[in-house]
This record gives sequence, C-alpha cells and structure tokens, in this order.
Amino acid sequence: MLVFNNFFTEYGGEIARLTWEHVQMTVFSVGGAVLFSVPTGIFLTRSRRLAPPFLGFASMVQTVPSLALFGLVIPLFMILGLPIIGLVPALFALFLYALLPILRNTYTGIRQVDPVMIETAAGIGMTDRQILWRVELPLSLPVIMAGIRTSTVISVGVATLAALIGAGGLGELIFRGLRTINYKLMLAGAIPAAMLALCLDFILARIEAALTPKGMKVKR
Repeated sequence: MLVFNNFFTEYGGEIARLTWEHVQMTVFSVGGAVLFSVPTGIFLTRSRRLAPPFLGFASMVQTVPSLALFGLVIPLFMILGLPIIGLVPALFALFLYALLPILRNTYTGIRQVDPVMIETAAGIGMTDRQILWRVELPLSLPVIMAGIRTSTVISVGVATLAALIGAGGLGELIFRGLRTINYKLMLAGAIPAAMLALCLDFILARIEAALTPKGMKVKR
C-alpha cells in the first residue's frame, strides 16, 4: 500500500493531466470521424457507385502503420503551412485512422436492413427521410455503434504516439519511461491508457443499449 501511495504521490498529478489530454484527443478525433463518416455512409448507400472509392481510401489509410501516418501528416501540413507539431496534426492523423470502422459499419449496417421492412414502410406512406430515421438508422444502430466503439479503442492506443510530435497524452510517460528504462513511468502511461480504452468502450456500450429499440435488444 505504501508503494502505491508513493507512486501516486509522485506521478498522480501528471497522470491526471496527461489522461485529460488523452481523452480530449480521443473524443475530438472520434467525434469528428463520426460527424463525417455517418452522413457519408448514409450518402454512399444512396450512391453506391461512389462506395468503392470512399471505402477504398479509408481502408488504405487504415493499412498505413500508425507511426508512419504521423510521419506522412507532418510534410503535408508543412506544404499547407499548418503547424507540424502539437495537437492539430495529431488530431488530423487520429481522425483519419478513426474513419474506416465507422464509415464501413454505417454503410454495411444500412445495407443489411431487410428490404421487406423498407418496402413495408414505403407502403404505409413513409417518405425516404422518415424511412431513414425511423427504420434504417434504428435497425443499423448496433452495427454503427460497433464501428464507433472500435474506432474509439483504436484511437486511444494510437494517441499514445501523439507524444512523439508534441501533442501530449499518456504516451509522454510511456516514451519517457522507455528512454530512461524506468518501468514505473511506462506503467504510469500504459495502465491509464488501457483503463481509458475500457472505460470509453463501456460508456459507449451503455449509450448503445439506451438508444437501441427494445425489440432489438438481446434478452440475457
């Protein structure tokens, strides 16, 4: 117990500050990805010819190693005259990395809605907008939320690399520990990052449960 008290006395304030920075990076990058990917996924279900290039681009970004993606963003921002270190390039890289699971799951979830249900809704006089909001999105919500949860967990992990370009986050402690071969510093960054991923996934699971129509909930 004394060891833990000393540990948190030494690193507690720094862990709290860097965890908050990590949360901000994750929430803003995933939030931006949701705002872009969900409407785009809906649009692609209506314009299916455009789906392959959009999904192909998102898949290509996802295949780039996370560290290499940060390396590609820096020269791009340099050409555009934007800041090449700090929070802005980190958020952009994390945003790109979070796109694929949300975009793919939105597109797939809506495409998998039973056509009979859509025809039935149209038969009772629903407009396309009403079918989208009252039939397609509620039925595809679990699939969309699965994509958001996947992106969130991935972003928490990738955000640790943002410390390499001066964006802060728990990666600072991990890399400082690696440089000094200090396992306490490594754990001070790695354990909160793992707990953060679990906590955010749990919160999103509760949100998914609250938004899922009662008839679609699996009885345990």
